[in-house]
Amino acid sequence: MLADSDTRWKWGALTARRIAPHAAAEAADAADEAAEEAAAPELDGFLLRGRATPTPRQLAEVGVDADALREVTGNEFLRAVGDAADTDRRYDVIVLALVGGAVQAMLHGLAALKLAHRPVVVTGYVGVVYEKLADGLLLRHGADVVLANSRHDADRFRAVYEGVGADASSVTEAALPFLGGAPYERREGRDTLVFATQPSVPATRADRTYLLRRLVEHARLHPGREVLLKLRSKPGEHTTHIEELPYQRLAERLPGGLPANFRLVYGHMGEVLDRTDLLVTVSSTAALESLHRNIPTAVLTDLGVREALGNHHFLGSGLLASFDQLDAGHRPAPDPEWLARQGVAADGSYDTAFDAARKRVAELLQRPALPPLAPYYTPATAPGYLPGLLARHHLAPDGAPLAGAAPKAEVSGVRRVLRDAVRAAARGAYRHGVQRVAPVIRRMGEL
Repeated sequence: MLADSDTRWKWGALTARRIAPHAAAEAADAADEAAEEAAAPELDGFLLRGRATPTPRQLAEVGVDADALREVTGNEFLRAVGDAADTDRRYDVIVLALVGGAVQAMLHGLAALKLAHRPVVVTGYVGVVYEKLADGLLLRHGADVVLANSRHDADRFRAVYEGVGADASSVTEAALPFLGGAPYERREGRDTLVFATQPSVPATRADRTYLLRRLVEHARLHPGREVLLKLRSKPGEHTTHIEELPYQRLAERLPGGLPANFRLVYGHMGEVLDRTDLLVTVSSTAALESLHRNIPTAVLTDLGVREALGNHHFLGSGLLASFDQLDAGHRPAPDPEWLARQGVAADGSYDTAFDAARKRVAELLQRPALPPLAPYYTPATAPGYLPGLLARHHLAPDGAPLAGAAPKAEVSGVRRVLRDAVRAAARGAYRHGVQRVAPVIRRMGEL
């Protein structure tokens, strides 16, 4: 499994576990825990080197382990797949948990390997798909399985592929692989509101300061309620999207400070939801995790219902509400039909949500050989787009490594320590530039 951020690592690793067909069948018949563990397939994890490569702390917070884990470039990953194909440890399934452009590059790179027995390739989305639908989907076309997290998404995905005359048979309905946890039960004496933040929504200082201020005012208005600001990353860390204005920094500058019943928290989202009585967000996928457990959930309208915010995805859900309404005690009631179409399986059907994906992967694995990967984008269909996209990943238009980009043998010892130290320093400088220097330059330009 190849991932490029902490959230995609979580999605990819859990998806890989859930779609392994032989492991599911054997584990069902396992007589004890040891037999079940022996039946599970091995998961080799690869982290694509880049600005959002997760830190050890982020990986530990996700709480999903692999049998092996290493950081690689795209070409190093392709070489690892090619090398494994000639051994008894060749990969049966590859899960690409990447941004769309990187998925497309790896598809062309895998096709260029011309493996006699290539792996089944699976990809999908880590959460709600509310922007760049056509662009992102066509960049994922060519994978054997394109997972849709809901019936709603599956219908939209097929419509996009069929609309350009591309094969839509890869689209397979499933669900978000990290839904779960105990159903919500109101506990006497506990009253906790959790606000789930997002790295890039909203984007401006004014909007983020507004949300923080309203959340603090809500805490002061309800002194008996615990108000938690759930943060995705610490300053200096990156996740799927760049966070230029961390809430931690904004909170330090908030006039009057923070009330005693208001706290900033990190940690696994599932563990935070275990103590949540009301989940509030602008458009975070955490809303679907909350709804899956029947936790009262609200999607904010204070900044408008806009495509740029992603909360338009919740139209018809019954969840839209403002801080004024929440201050007054309002608790939105979700629409059951909307929930069903969005893959929220609070009715107990989640256990079967990955049956279709397991079946498709099993059928592909049983074939004597798979046909060559055939993405919609080729040098013939997108000559002004594809070559540049592949070049960013050091691949030629035919998917082969660019001259001088072929991966060298893995370094070790002191050289590896020095290399890793330089990379860490470079990432730190980049993140400092994004979160400190860039906002200052932007403000100066607005003077």
